[in-house]
Amino acid sequence: MSDSGGPAGDDDIGLPKATVFKLIQEMLPEDIACAKEAKDIIVECCVEWVKLISTQSNTVCDESSKKTISPEHVIEALKQLGFEDFIPEVEESNKDFKQSQKERTRSQPDTNGMTQEELLALQERLFASSQARFEAGQ
Repeated sequence: MSDSGGPAGDDDIGLPKATVFKLIQEMLPEDIACAKEAKDIIVECCVEWVKLISTQSNTVCDESSKKTISPEHVIEALKQLGFEDFIPEVEESNKDFKQSQKERTRSQPDTNGMTQEELLALQERLFASSQARFEAGQ
């Protein structure tokens, strides 16, 4: 990582600063403020931590002759790096993610036997529904 303060390289990762800043603010007591410079340093530390875990997870993945990093590789990396205390939260988050993926898959409409016109009408309804959710979130 360059210490020149310049733009990040192509393989550098970034975190959404606004989200990290919001998390910092939510974790601080109401009567405590955090300077922007301190928040920027925390973001940099978070990025370095993600790089560390990613690199170790990749090493674990390579050692198991796999090409894709799995949750098990991340958990093993956390163990190897001494972050065992994070494992229960990571496992719970992974469990929640898998459940949300199952629910998402089940919510897909059944299109078997639909005509081209019915499929197009369904597509239009789905687009309209998506657009409405998007606009409501703004």
